[in-house]
Amino acid sequence: MAPRLDFSNFWAKDTNKGTPVVVTMENPNFSVVEIDGPDAAFRPVDKSRGKNAKQVTWVLLLKVHRAVSCISWLATIFWALLGTIKKRLIYREGVAMESGKLGKQKLLFTVIRVFLVTSLAILAFEVVAYFKGWHYFRNPSLHIPGTSDIQSLLHMVYVAWLMFRADYIAPAIQALSKFCVVLFLIQSMDRMILSVGCLWIKFKKIKPRIDWDSLKSDDVEKSGYEYPMVLIQIPMCNEKEVYEQSISAVCQIDWPKERLLIQVLDDSDDESIQWLIKTEVANWSQRGINIIYQHRVVRTGYKAGNLKSAMSCDYVKDYEFVAIFDADFQPNPDFLKQTVPHFKDNPELGLVQARWAFVNKDENLLTRLQNVNLCFHFEVEQQVNGVFLNFFGFNGTAGVWRIKALEESGGWLERTTVEDMDIAVRAHLNGWKFIYLNDVKVLCEVPESYEAYRKQQHRWHSGPMQLFRLCLPAIISSKITAWKKANLILLFFLLRKLILPFYSFTLFCIILPLTMFVPEAELPAWVICYVPVFMSFLNILPSPKSFPFIVPYLLFENTMSVTKFNAMVSGLFQLGSSYEWVITKKTGRSSESDLLAAAERESKMVNQLQVHRGASESELSELNRIMEQKEVAPKPIKKANKIYRKELALAFLLLTASVRSLLSAQGVHFYFLLFQGVTFLLVGLDLIGEQMS
Repeated sequence: MAPRLDFSNFWAKDTNKGTPVVVTMENPNFSVVEIDGPDAAFRPVDKSRGKNAKQVTWVLLLKVHRAVSCISWLATIFWALLGTIKKRLIYREGVAMESGKLGKQKLLFTVIRVFLVTSLAILAFEVVAYFKGWHYFRNPSLHIPGTSDIQSLLHMVYVAWLMFRADYIAPAIQALSKFCVVLFLIQSMDRMILSVGCLWIKFKKIKPRIDWDSLKSDDVEKSGYEYPMVLIQIPMCNEKEVYEQSISAVCQIDWPKERLLIQVLDDSDDESIQWLIKTEVANWSQRGINIIYQHRVVRTGYKAGNLKSAMSCDYVKDYEFVAIFDADFQPNPDFLKQTVPHFKDNPELGLVQARWAFVNKDENLLTRLQNVNLCFHFEVEQQVNGVFLNFFGFNGTAGVWRIKALEESGGWLERTTVEDMDIAVRAHLNGWKFIYLNDVKVLCEVPESYEAYRKQQHRWHSGPMQLFRLCLPAIISSKITAWKKANLILLFFLLRKLILPFYSFTLFCIILPLTMFVPEAELPAWVICYVPVFMSFLNILPSPKSFPFIVPYLLFENTMSVTKFNAMVSGLFQLGSSYEWVITKKTGRSSESDLLAAAERESKMVNQLQVHRGASESELSELNRIMEQKEVAPKPIKKANKIYRKELALAFLLLTASVRSLLSAQGVHFYFLLFQGVTFLLVGLDLIGEQMS
């Protein structure tokens, strides 16, 4: 009988796999050796037969095949990743960018790449140190091993890195963190003062008031005398989803028809949308509404150029006030009666701003988080600044301007993407006062997709920095008082437009994750937990129904600081797409009560509609064709929101870094480092790709 070749230690886990193979040997030539006891190499195995040499060969070949397949799979993924990076960074596939912009952003890309490579290199050292058992920072007292303790060159390099980190890197990070903490505390104090001011306004019931008796007269002649001439402008561009409801809402405003003119300022480059808007304007014109359609062939200056072109018309000189509504805004019928009377007997008043209300604030988590920020902006910031300073940033819509104030301030300028803030600052420098009405609300939409929201925030944060560069000399040389100059420069621009995104990005997106690599520079718990949570509570107070979303809101704000910081830098130094205007996508939503009321008013007006005889046959045929296309057009399919790896990964990274700093659990330190490496890789690659595109 031939002896068994029993490699039990190596094959024990594979004994139940495959089909047994029986090998018959002819003319065997072997010798028998007696063994007193089992050896470590020939340990007996129960419940299985041993494997012979041929089986060993086949099993080895099978394992080699599996290993090669795994390596091939990993190589394919790695090659695809390199191909994607190559397309986005080297060939710039699908990216249209001017050479000048590319040159200006080269330094930013270099900094991002260096930061990413350095982080991955430090991670490699930390992982090796963990497996080697080099835990020198388990306690505050640092013990550097002597020469006899050095076991390898890598160990020596790691010890040198520890000394370099403690002597050079940690002090620099600590100094930067202290500076950012000071800015953080200053900004927190500003928020607290604004919140206290809002509470004082509510406690004292301070708000602008008007004389309603002057608007209750039924005498037509007297009403014609009391009601001033008002011009309403609706700027839009390719607003197919919302043009109808905005025009309908504005045309139903309660104001004497002979004292009102509506301008529909269309910058659409799609002819089908142009005809749809023309049709809507013609329908309301047939019902006796003073409404006109104006289209620009060349869309220069974006919204500012559109408004500037409309104000240059000869008939504008007959009007005293102008109300502006974006294409997705739906004012109530009494909007003008609640805003225009504030100008009476107040010749220094240049602007009356109403509050925004959102019809889709509960659509998804993104809209809920946006509602938190915007509620604080209108309820606290705008109201407090309007009551105590008579100045705030014009929101670009849902406001009424005195045309004289616009003309004396230089009119609409096309130099920035925040033409609303530009005209507000110039009007303030000329001595005009503003009033904010928190009780007058105008329905509108917030972006429902993250892509649209990110582009909107980029424009909102790059424009103010452009404006600051352009307005700083005018502010310094203006004739307003010194404290108003200080308020404009230090609070309005520097603190709320520059310092806020800077410290938020640097402190919570750079320093906080770096403390996982540099434990000597760990932030105190009150900086990363208590103060941010308290400030988040203050921000959510104007919208108490959003309290269950305080944790997502905190992570969301810190994550969005990447986009806001990038926009702030690009606007301040004129980098990249700082002057790019991307129209925010709308869905055309309305509240249920508004839809029912609009349908009822629509039915009443249709009964009074008279046939319009002034259109030519070609125009009527074209309108009929457009209406037929509108009827047969399929209903738009709501697309799912994209998952942005960078923001999602950064949010979890910040949460992980915060938990680690709070718990200081050294036992799970390796897992935090591993997660840090993966998230840094995703964040870095996606951030570079986003900057290039």
